[in-house]
Amino acid sequence: MYGRTPQGRTGLRIALLGPLRAWRDGTLLDLGPVRRQSVLAALMLRADSRVSHEQLIDDLWDGRPPGTGHKVLPSHIHPLRKALDVAGAGPADSVIRSGKGWYGFVGRAVRLDVSDLDERAAEAQTAKASGDADTAVERYTEALALFRGEPLTGLPGQRARMERLRLGERRLSLRLERLECLVLLGRSADTLDELAALSTSDPLDESVLALRMRALYAGGRQAEALNAYEHMRTRLRDELGVDPGPSLRTMYEAVLRQDDERLVGPVAGRLHNGSSGPAGPAGAHSTALRPRSRPRRPVNELPGDGGSLFGREDELARLTAPAAPGSVSIVTVDGPAGVGKTALVVRAARELSADHPDGCLYVDLRAHSTRRRQTPEQALQHLLRSLGTARGELPSDLDELTSVWRAETSRLRLLLVLDDALDADQVRPLLPAGAGSRVLVAGRRRLADVDADRRVTLEPLEPGDAASLLTSIVGHERAGREPEATRELAGLCDGLPLALRIAGSRLQNRGAWTVEYLVGRMTDGEHLLSELTAGDRSVESAFRLSYDQLTPEQQRAFRTLGLTPTVEFDVLTPQAMLDGPRHATERVLEDLVDTSLLQQPRPGRYRLHDLVRVHARRLARAAPAEAAPASSAALGLYLSVARLASDWGPGGFPTGPPSTAAPFTRWEEAEAWLDAAGGELVDVVGHAAALGEADHACWIAEALCDYFVRQGRYHECRTALEIALAHVDGAADRRMPAALRNCLGYTALHERRYTQARGLLTEALDLSRRHAHPHEEARTLTGFGALALSVGEGEQAIVHATAAVDQAERLHSYWIASMAGVILGLAHYFEGCDQEALTCFAGALTHAEKDGRPRMLGRPLSCAADVHLRRGRYHEAKLLLHRAVDLVQQGGDAFLSVRSLTRLGTAEEGVGNPDAAIALHEQALFLQRQLMSPLTEPSYAWLEMDIRSRLGSACLTAGRIREAHEQFRTVLAVHSTRVRRHRPR
Repeated sequence: MYGRTPQGRTGLRIALLGPLRAWRDGTLLDLGPVRRQSVLAALMLRADSRVSHEQLIDDLWDGRPPGTGHKVLPSHIHPLRKALDVAGAGPADSVIRSGKGWYGFVGRAVRLDVSDLDERAAEAQTAKASGDADTAVERYTEALALFRGEPLTGLPGQRARMERLRLGERRLSLRLERLECLVLLGRSADTLDELAALSTSDPLDESVLALRMRALYAGGRQAEALNAYEHMRTRLRDELGVDPGPSLRTMYEAVLRQDDERLVGPVAGRLHNGSSGPAGPAGAHSTALRPRSRPRRPVNELPGDGGSLFGREDELARLTAPAAPGSVSIVTVDGPAGVGKTALVVRAARELSADHPDGCLYVDLRAHSTRRRQTPEQALQHLLRSLGTARGELPSDLDELTSVWRAETSRLRLLLVLDDALDADQVRPLLPAGAGSRVLVAGRRRLADVDADRRVTLEPLEPGDAASLLTSIVGHERAGREPEATRELAGLCDGLPLALRIAGSRLQNRGAWTVEYLVGRMTDGEHLLSELTAGDRSVESAFRLSYDQLTPEQQRAFRTLGLTPTVEFDVLTPQAMLDGPRHATERVLEDLVDTSLLQQPRPGRYRLHDLVRVHARRLARAAPAEAAPASSAALGLYLSVARLASDWGPGGFPTGPPSTAAPFTRWEEAEAWLDAAGGELVDVVGHAAALGEADHACWIAEALCDYFVRQGRYHECRTALEIALAHVDGAADRRMPAALRNCLGYTALHERRYTQARGLLTEALDLSRRHAHPHEEARTLTGFGALALSVGEGEQAIVHATAAVDQAERLHSYWIASMAGVILGLAHYFEGCDQEALTCFAGALTHAEKDGRPRMLGRPLSCAADVHLRRGRYHEAKLLLHRAVDLVQQGGDAFLSVRSLTRLGTAEEGVGNPDAAIALHEQALFLQRQLMSPLTEPSYAWLEMDIRSRLGSACLTAGRIREAHEQFRTVLAVHSTRVRRHRPR
């Protein structure tokens, strides 16, 4: 409400009922940092009185003043005056006055939201006292709407804390007053969610429980009201050693006596008893209604509401949406253990109960329970007795029971909740026959064989909703003290309501624990599930009940999925781990999806919820003979695919296991498979290292290097390589110490970290020569050639690149030979030796043709075109660049695509087509912005300047002088920015 001042309100307004905010004439004012806001709050809370410097210091620093003492106050007072006062106001007109040793806030100069709160509350209390409960509800609602969160949010100091506590108690009082008015109006159903939430946040508040008992009773739920009292009585005795107070005991006795007048008020009480009111059959002259006998109420077996739902608005709307008339509507809800299916269907059933006058029935079918599962026969016998329509002994035969049930329900409009259902065979016999009836079925399995109108799959809560649920359990004040830890705890619970409630319950019962302390206990994955246990509730036990329902084949697959290197995966990884045919693997994965143990976030992709994954991994580790080969198979799959996707080709990896039967034959397929893994590829290296598979960690990191660098994912590349390097001493492949340093040096070169690259390459050269690894020596020499070329050492570049080409040709390492050939050609080109450069580029192209990767073919073609452009051979350059652009775009090399396109533009300008040239340069700029990021691509600014310079030249040729000027001016601006932001490394 206070994002801006209400229309028509002028002057200075300040809001305390949330974050401290101030406006003058509708404009939000800048009150500065938190400590400055605290100074303002401390003065306002003693408005129209003098506050000594010592009092302010004590308010704000809790008796521990800063070293500067009261001298720090003017540094806050002056900016506050500047923000709050009207322009030109002097000290005598300021809202903050001062004198020797004191400050004071002029209260009459400001309108406060707490004043609005007092006005609305007074109006509400007057309306309530006069019997106008409708108006009272409106005014209480307006008053509560003034709260925008915790009052004086985040402000330190004892005074602010005391005011927060006072206003928090005021808010609770207003909420209870409003809820009582709703009960008096006969709208008790509208109060139960909020009262349940209040009871959860403060389980020992007797005033909240007293009103909740009244609301439950008014809704026809006398037994629940009595049970709530007994639960409170037990809790008070166990935790405090006391009995409920006299007010709550009086309320309990009123519920026992069914004292409608006391519990729901005179008017609502008469309606509760079935009277029609003054204008009813008793006659218009009747002023006192005679009580009638209470009619028999339809059966309502729905369990008690479990409190507020968080993040389930869409699912609840789908469950309660209108059904097709004249039919029995069936809605199924599935989801993993602990995701809140029961709470959701019970809430939906309560909202739908008014539409089903013949009764609301509930059956727990106990498919996943330590108790014996309900058979359809047992469930039908229970349902028939609940309706009260069955007389005498019921049949035991299922067909006979089903016939009786359908006959008895054919004229009824029932709401039936079937909780924890196992399969369609358990559900079908229980479906009622009466048109307009509705059935809500909840279970962990997806009941594909049930003809449902709608199906709702319940997923764990989003992070914000999970944190809100946790906060509602542990209390806003406690969670507010540790917001980051609260969010982290919600994340560790993976958004699973059962886990969140258990974690919250543990904090409720451990007052000395901080949220951060519990987070620390849970951070170790080995103990995560052990911490999520409270009494007879356990997340792992819930998962175990689902696991026990699986077939042996499904159980093995579930255990194996706990060992997948990535959280999300397709069928190929489990297929490799299970060592079976694809169709059989897909079938078992889909079976696990149907049991809600496995998610399918999109077609063909699967994942385990975090906590489910921990459980699966623990089961897998209990069977090491099965787990070891499965893990090795998964790592072997990633290694073979990463090597296939790399441009380095088979000769680029002279050691390591022979290539396994990769699921792909083409590099494009391998690259697309890696793309689908997204940011989880680094985790594969970490997973291998954690398993003690040091060789696989090193091999996979090396194989991913070229893939990462080509995509500009330098940070991921470095992270993967550094993880592997930290475990390289445990690797049996002694080429790896030099290879990983070469890969890190290769990455550093692309990032223009030249000092770091030189150090890594020096180490790699020493290791490769000392341990006789000629392949790594050739790769290191190529790196030194690229480094020398980048820092302007042309002669050194020629020396290193020449040696690299010679050694690579002897080793038949075509990638190294081609890369070194390009570097050698560029070195000659920069030295002005065009013919030598063309010879080198031609050699590099010949080597690239041995592997046929389009990126490797396009690179020497694009570089050779530079020579022809410099020599004015535009037709030759154009032919080469057309081929280069096609090749590098096939290969998905963004940098080389943009570079080649803009050079093709220059070639078009050279042959007399400036308009075509401009179009190509603009296309290059567009692709640069679409495919590259200045945050991750160190050459971004250089490339932009190159394109714009060429575009400016083409504009000049075309006579578009103004556009040319704009491009050259932009080049200078980019250069200036680059000089400021980048320093040599």
